[in-house]
Amino acid sequence: MNQLMNEPAGRLDNRPEWIKIISRYNFPDPGRSWWQVINSIVPYVILWIAMIFSLRISYWLTLGLSVITAGFMVRIFIIFHDCGHGSFFKSARLNTIVGTITGLMTFTPFRMWTYEHKIHHQTVGNLDKRGIGDVMTLTVEEYLNLPWLKKFGYRLYRNPIFLFLVAPPLIFIFLHRATKRYMSLKEKLLQHLSNIAVAAFVTGLVLLMGWKAYLMIQLPVLYIGTVQGVWLFYVQHQFRDVKWERTEKWDYKNIALAGSSMFKLPSLLNWFTGNIGFHHIHHLSPMIPNYKLKSCHYENTMFSDIVPITFITAFRSLRLRLWDEKRQVLVGFREI
Repeated sequence: MNQLMNEPAGRLDNRPEWIKIISRYNFPDPGRSWWQVINSIVPYVILWIAMIFSLRISYWLTLGLSVITAGFMVRIFIIFHDCGHGSFFKSARLNTIVGTITGLMTFTPFRMWTYEHKIHHQTVGNLDKRGIGDVMTLTVEEYLNLPWLKKFGYRLYRNPIFLFLVAPPLIFIFLHRATKRYMSLKEKLLQHLSNIAVAAFVTGLVLLMGWKAYLMIQLPVLYIGTVQGVWLFYVQHQFRDVKWERTEKWDYKNIALAGSSMFKLPSLLNWFTGNIGFHHIHHLSPMIPNYKLKSCHYENTMFSDIVPITFITAFRSLRLRLWDEKRQVLVGFREI
């Protein structure tokens, strides 16, 4: 699929219309990519310095700045995300270098996350291939057949308090440090090297500013940023009319457009989140850099029928827990 997406437009005359469309957007603009690196990382560093000085004035001021800083952390993660897809720069080596650095800044190992996220793109919306890079979702039948203790565990996992307030920092601080069974010896070594780099980065900041000041700044920034990130990912694939299919009926284009949401955010939040709300476009072609997703959607009539999820209506997805195969919708516990 990636090879097909990278074909020059002139060679796609006999291809489906949607492939012709994405071929006009699925390549990076070096100037825009570097400008995004600058306008994301530089303000992030400046805000960190401002937060250090704000500790001498008021911790409430520090916490206020942490909200803005966390927004830039999310934006840096989007750069990391695009580098993982190889869509941010033309050079694979440059994608790896920038992806590794931005991964260090967001406590996310580049190699492991990139591998699992590619699996997510290959299996999203496939009921027979759940389990990697997604929010665990059971079908109604699977849930009803569970013993009571596992039902309780699933209800706990899908509780918004755990899913959005407890799990995000645990994922980024602890789970991202662990090796996985599927990893080769080389991949495990790279994972350990990533952990050492994170530890060295944190140690350097602690030696520079003291452990107390570091934690007073890093913890709220990391917490707010990870909560935002997990919420975004959840809304992108957990909404009432999302499309899921068994393998025999799974179709790349249809699942990309119906299995991923268009999350319509206010302009400022759309900027901080790197247009990732146009997630249906991203899944149609992960080779489109984030700054072209919005243009691809609005410049082509084939996407005009997409019904967006708004900042307000997104909260309705919080009560959705299970996939009802008979009705072909996500439902809440009360509905069964």
